Amino acid sequence: MDTTTYKTAVTEAFNSAAASYDRMGVEFFTPMGRRLVERVNPQPGERVLDVGCGRGACLFPAAERVGATGRVLGIDIAEAMIAAAREEAGRQGLSTVDVQVMDGEHPDLPARSFNAVTGSYSVIFFPNAPAALARYADLLDDEGRLGFTSPVFTPDTFPFLPPVFTELIPRELLRNLPPQWQPAELTRRFNSWLSDPADLVRTLADAGFRAADVVDEEVAMVAESGTAWVDWSHTQGMRLLWQHLPERESGDLRDRLIAALDAMRVGDGPLTIQVPVRYVTATVAR
Repeated sequence: MDTTTYKTAVTEAFNSAAASYDRMGVEFFTPMGRRLVERVNPQPGERVLDVGCGRGACLFPAAERVGATGRVLGIDIAEAMIAAAREEAGRQGLSTVDVQVMDGEHPDLPARSFNAVTGSYSVIFFPNAPAALARYADLLDDEGRLGFTSPVFTPDTFPFLPPVFTELIPRELLRNLPPQWQPAELTRRFNSWLSDPADLVRTLADAGFRAADVVDEEVAMVAESGTAWVDWSHTQGMRLLWQHLPERESGDLRDRLIAALDAMRVGDGPLTIQVPVRYVTATVAR
């Protein structure tokens, strides 16, 4: 993989999406981030690093927990995401929160400068995420904790989307994706260390962590309607598919998804999809 091209594409995608990211009437990243922070359990006065902070799904819940005597640093490769998070921190008057544009795979930060590192749906996307985990171990003080989230990868489901979408998105459409996002490449990169909890525990041990805990929980993804979900999907990971679909195929997929998702609603109620999420926590091995 050409990591420079890959990171440039990811940065451009999230810079473009930043204004509406997690802000279009669909609940998912915010409750998932809050739950991750609950599992990592920052304490008053601690220092927390949030990797791939986006607009702050983990950043602000962590700030609540560390209080006025703690510090939280959010880093993200997308400048527009950092700008949005900085604006929100200012709006909330949070002087304990700082944000910086930085490549989370290679954080340029002092050793042993944090008590906890979080990364919700971010760490796993790095070209060499297992190597990055070892760098986080170096950033953690003694007894420091790591926590990140991941989809629950299985061989028979569409990667990065709830299982229901495996039947809703025709596999032939994936031919339009760039090579690094083709299903076989995704399986190689992600399933090889994330799908089996035992592999995850071994990867964390090799990176310098102990007491690894892998827990799968469902997060309710709630949208006002099928249309709201499809519009929202243009602001997150599925954006890469939309960008590469020809106009006719894009329109057909949009209509197909809206109809199928609206059929799942009860009356005029919202669309609710239970999404399996993997929460991974560990303690630095020193």
